[in-house]
Amino acid sequence: MPNRLAKESSPYLLQHAHNPVDWYPWGEEAFAKARAENKPIFLSVGYATCHWCHVMERESFEDPEVAQFLNTHFVPIKVDREERPDVDQVYMSALQAMTGSGGWPMNMFLMPDLRPFFGGTYWPPEDRQGFPSFRRVLAGVHNAWLHQQKEVLENAEQLTTYLQDQLKPRGGALPDDLHHTALAGLSRVFDLAHGGFGGAPKFPQSPALGYLLTQAWLGHEATWKHLELTLDRMAEGGLYDQVGGGFHRYTVDHIWRVPHFEKMLYDNAQLARLYAAASLMAPGSEQARRYRRIATETLDYVLRELTGPEGGFWSAQDADSEGVEGKFYVWRAEEFRQVLGAEAEAAMLLFGVSEAGNWEHTNVLERRIPDAALMQHLGLGPEAFEHWVQSVRQRLYRARQQRTPPLTDDKVLADWNGLMLRTLADVGRWLEEPRYLEAARKNASFVLQEMYRDGLLRHSWRQGLLKSQAYLSDQAHYGLGLLALFEATGEVGWLEAARQLAEAILAHFQEPTGTFRDSLDETLPVVARDPYDGPYPSGSAAAAELLFRLAALYERPEWHQAALSVVEFYAQHLLHNPFGFPALLQAHLVGTRGSELAAVAPAEIIHPIRRAFLPLTTLAYGPPGALPVLKDRRPGLAYLCQQGACRLPVEDWEGFRGELEAIYPGRWSDRTG
Repeated sequence: MPNRLAKESSPYLLQHAHNPVDWYPWGEEAFAKARAENKPIFLSVGYATCHWCHVMERESFEDPEVAQFLNTHFVPIKVDREERPDVDQVYMSALQAMTGSGGWPMNMFLMPDLRPFFGGTYWPPEDRQGFPSFRRVLAGVHNAWLHQQKEVLENAEQLTTYLQDQLKPRGGALPDDLHHTALAGLSRVFDLAHGGFGGAPKFPQSPALGYLLTQAWLGHEATWKHLELTLDRMAEGGLYDQVGGGFHRYTVDHIWRVPHFEKMLYDNAQLARLYAAASLMAPGSEQARRYRRIATETLDYVLRELTGPEGGFWSAQDADSEGVEGKFYVWRAEEFRQVLGAEAEAAMLLFGVSEAGNWEHTNVLERRIPDAALMQHLGLGPEAFEHWVQSVRQRLYRARQQRTPPLTDDKVLADWNGLMLRTLADVGRWLEEPRYLEAARKNASFVLQEMYRDGLLRHSWRQGLLKSQAYLSDQAHYGLGLLALFEATGEVGWLEAARQLAEAILAHFQEPTGTFRDSLDETLPVVARDPYDGPYPSGSAAAAELLFRLAALYERPEWHQAALSVVEFYAQHLLHNPFGFPALLQAHLVGTRGSELAAVAPAEIIHPIRRAFLPLTTLAYGPPGALPVLKDRRPGLAYLCQQGACRLPVEDWEGFRGELEAIYPGRWSDRTG
């Protein structure tokens, strides 16, 4: 018999719908049962493409004896962390406070009033290498609940006090050398040999790379060198899917070779934008062509495999296939020979394939050998070589499609869709790819029609079912995506939709302290508010950037001040932990060094400007009365303004570059077209 999760829409919850555990979804029905029966809540949080979540389900949640103990002594609740990021954030903070680390599945024990008192991540079915079995953990917590109520209550009170303390402001004055200090802090965690930050496991850390890209554009050569190294090594290694395009989540080693094979929408959105922007920093070079190829292959992967018929972008693809991690992606040498015949040996050189393999007797494909060396070895010119590579990739892709594919989580999340919308709009205009702009328009039309209700963009949609939750991150990231779509097309309706989302942020998520809360849920034991950048920018950082940019276009200084207050609220975080807050640092650059370019229609200058990478400039294009920033401007001219002061109007690209250089002296003008 299915349990209550059978009525849910989340693929992760549906995976657990036939467990013998009497799971409840997060909600009042479960809370009321816990209060009425005075039982602790067992909260288990994961997501559909989580490898160790699958393992624990098979080992423990499908075990009838374990399920019976859980059902008798606890109220079990299952949560999809992607569907309820606020629940995940609050209890992950508690888990990290208890253990010093976190991860998924996250398993927490709560009081009936939802305060946490104990938790952990994966527990094995039997005692193993110093880790207690899940059975032993359950028995221990049940015994403590019956016989050590005082200690349980003290744990809950201490954890809740800690979580509340973390919400207190860490503000202060922002020094003039904030970004110099931040770059120095970031440089201390650079991996100077292989790129990226730190050692294994190695994540892309896209928000930090985005901040480095802006600093490189401003003229910091050392920053550009590290960014180059990182982009090159990520694209060469197994982090990148050399056959199908797109990036995996992270690598288990420090050299970007062996990935954890799941693919997430948010990684691919941010990395495609980074590679496309970086291609504009060195126009005409082989490096630029390589970066552009990675960007377009990644976006083509998303449009092919992570896009629904309605235009929504799906969340993720699993690491596992047929219960084996990575099975869909890895190759043996004999498979290359079967698929490619006489060309197999050359292709094995291209992708680093050997008989012994580089991971568990199989090969994770890489492209470590320079193309020039391979061209010389094969006796091919650049065009013939590229044609051959694409032919090999296509044949390998077709062969791989015959395998059992990993699960695709087809729920549509508003904030992650906003990341991809922004990328498609930006890359579409930078690279003049109309199909990306059309995909962006289709997505925006779908999301605004199906996911916008009662003044708020709702977080999660799947197969016609819209969940009611709405988060700061949804309004902010999708607002930035809509702004990018306006910049790419000049269609003011997208900008007006972005303005509505900005006003929703101020109306619903702004707190008396001047900062923003992430969630509107009042049932959680503390306010959900986390400015820390995870794999994508925090809701607070995205909201600040959106408000800074729109304040200039709509001439709303109070919006600018609201955004600045958010940055100042976290001043001490920015100074002492820049690695944790690069998107807030990026927002601060937009707020303090940002500019707006007002081009009044009709104006020929808008076309070359749209092809340029201008990370701190917000574009506005339209007739004189379309926006406050365009009022009283002359058609055919473009006005570059900063902090309310405008440069002389220009009518051609060379004139614009001169005005840009006046605002941003020292920028890499030779790298911006």
